Amino acid sequence: MTGFRRGVRLGIDVGRARIGVARCDPDGLLAVPVETVPRGDTDVARIAELAAEYEPLELVVGLPINLRGEDTASTVDAREFAEALGRACGIAVRLIDERLSTVTAHQALRASGRTQRNSRGVVDQAAAVVLLQHAIDTEKNTGNPAGTPLILDEENS
Repeated sequence: MTGFRRGVRLGIDVGRARIGVARCDPDGLLAVPVETVPRGDTDVARIAELAAEYEPLELVVGLPINLRGEDTASTVDAREFAEALGRACGIAVRLIDERLSTVTAHQALRASGRTQRNSRGVVDQAAAVVLLQHAIDTEKNTGNPAGTPLILDEENS
């Protein structure tokens, strides 16, 4: 665990309809699902409540870049959501490439015997677990935090 920063982290998988939230223990041994938050007027406030409850070192937000490495409308949405979350929580935010995290989550749920239909309520949490576990493993293997830090524009804070 050379260079691993000890502390809880929250993983956030931002979707158009739902937001999956996961957390890890302070030693980064395991990422686990927390909650699926519906998108809407209270989504940022609910995740801020979860952040107050778990007191994370940082928020790890998935950035849905397309397979060619380009931004999409979902990428812009995730960045804007991450900015709103960073302002509301006052906690460091890191943006993590989440290509295929939802696909990986669906595969894992299918392997455990769940159909796509009966997985809707948990697939977002599972995707958040996948991206958070990837971030933890990357930091443990390289000694550097995964992804890039979100820099909030001071003028709009």
